[in-house]
Amino acid sequence: MALRARLSLFLALWFLSSLLYAQDSRDSDTYCAYQMEQAEAQRDLLRTPTALGGLTQPETGLPTQVVGGASLGVSDVKKAALTMEVARRNCDLYRSTTSVQQQLQYAIPMLERDALRNRLTLIGRAADQLNALMDTTRKMMEQQNATRLMLFSLETTRIKLEADRADTQSKIAVIYVPDLSATPLKQMVDQKQGQEIAAQQAEDRLNRQNNWNLALQVGVHQQVNPVAQEPQPYGSFSLSYNLASRSIDRHLDHAASAYGDWKKVQEGDVIRNMDVLHQQLTATIDADQAKEQSLQDQMKEVDDNLKVVAAPDTSAAVDFRNQLEAARLLLQVDLDDTAFRLSSLQKYCSTNF
Repeated sequence: MALRARLSLFLALWFLSSLLYAQDSRDSDTYCAYQMEQAEAQRDLLRTPTALGGLTQPETGLPTQVVGGASLGVSDVKKAALTMEVARRNCDLYRSTTSVQQQLQYAIPMLERDALRNRLTLIGRAADQLNALMDTTRKMMEQQNATRLMLFSLETTRIKLEADRADTQSKIAVIYVPDLSATPLKQMVDQKQGQEIAAQQAEDRLNRQNNWNLALQVGVHQQVNPVAQEPQPYGSFSLSYNLASRSIDRHLDHAASAYGDWKKVQEGDVIRNMDVLHQQLTATIDADQAKEQSLQDQMKEVDDNLKVVAAPDTSAAVDFRNQLEAARLLLQVDLDDTAFRLSSLQKYCSTNF
């Protein structure tokens, strides 16, 4: 029953991890598809001439005329291209932001998963050494040089190792870590910040087109009463320019710069979250260094006691040595585990910050 329950838990976690990974991979694609479709619709609207039609009564007293034609603004044509650029910039920004956020979210779980996998290896090594020690003790029992109580003390250590193994496996099973980019976090954040500025600059260029426009209009007009023999073509253009355009452009430039500065200090943005992650990892390194020193002190004490009973000549001395060896195996697992965690954290911080 226990094996069946563990198998069911593993399958459920595997299915959940697969589902979460698929959702992560679809997120950016679907968002970019939405952005591009919106931009393409706006692009088609801006670059397509607008049809005109209606009746007009010239002020010169001429008869009523039917007018039909089309109008297109030069600024609108430029807006069409800039709208697509803004959409592409926003798409790139979303992809990089999502990638950085994922890296920040799963950095600690990734380090923890790797440390737990290493601990499993350490437990297996310690278990092999303990089994060898138990085999030696059994042979001594057969020769009546050891007691069952001495073997039982080793058996309790084996139980502790097996419990540690099961607990470590359970912890690994509930950790989900998607495929993460190998690019250092600091480079990803710099790239994301560059894309923040690039996206705002694209918006800036698009908004500048509102300061002016050159509208071209062509068509034909036909006199209604009396009806003229042939429609007459006509064409016109109009130029508009906002007198505050220089001030507007200056404010737009300042807004783009201020946006980048805001993102650097925004609570919840990737730069702020990267600083928080760095602080967490630094504090963990300090704690692991203190733990490593404590374990080394305990290991030295055990080793000193082992030197005293290096050549036991009584069953009590053999029993004491076995207990010291068992304690040393447990300590070695914790010490090597802490050393691995410390090395992994230091390497991650050196590479990513």
